[in-house]
Amino acid sequence: MSLLEQVSVSKKANIYFDGKVASRSVFLADGSKQTLGVVLPGEYEFSTSQGEVMEVTSGRFEVLLPESTVWQEFSEGTQFELAANVSFKIRNTAIAEYCCSYL
Repeated sequence: MSLLEQVSVSKKANIYFDGKVASRSVFLADGSKQTLGVVLPGEYEFSTSQGEVMEVTSGRFEVLLPESTVWQEFSEGTQFELAANVSFKIRNTAIAEYCCSYL
């Protein structure tokens, strides 16, 4: 889905890694939350506090999923799922964007 309708958006950005990763929280009419983010080129490690589905909305990421030793590529229109309380790494060589939905 390329358009989110009937939402509320947090004015304050979530800023990580010295501004190289930024996102905004979006609250949908049904009460669920998503984040829309932009990632500048680099390699980053994230942790989850709840389950997530990460959809790549622009560009591409290489992802090192929990308990994996092989980087996997995810490009625009693809997604991957993460359990709660895990860590994972992403890397990219160009600006990329994502939409994170919480399970």
